Amino acid sequence: MKPWIEVVDEDQARGPIKAHYDAARKRAGKVFNILKIMSLRPRQITYSMGFYETVMFGDSGLSRAERELVAVVVSRANDCFY
Repeated sequence: MKPWIEVVDEDQARGPIKAHYDAARKRAGKVFNILKIMSLRPRQITYSMGFYETVMFGDSGLSRAERELVAVVVSRANDCFY
């Protein structure tokens, strides 16, 4: 059975959610489901994206490529195909 989580559809997005969806499309060309599952709580998206930006683009001893590699390895270890 596939889990179901209520989300704001892209064509129904307004206000802060629309802004987050628009930014996602600009960044990645699409709105990933991980963003959509937070759509009922816009502040959660803001905090989550801030965390992501800090981890992936903040000061670190790892290069951008190394950070992406860590993300891929962790996702694979968790059987996550995101």
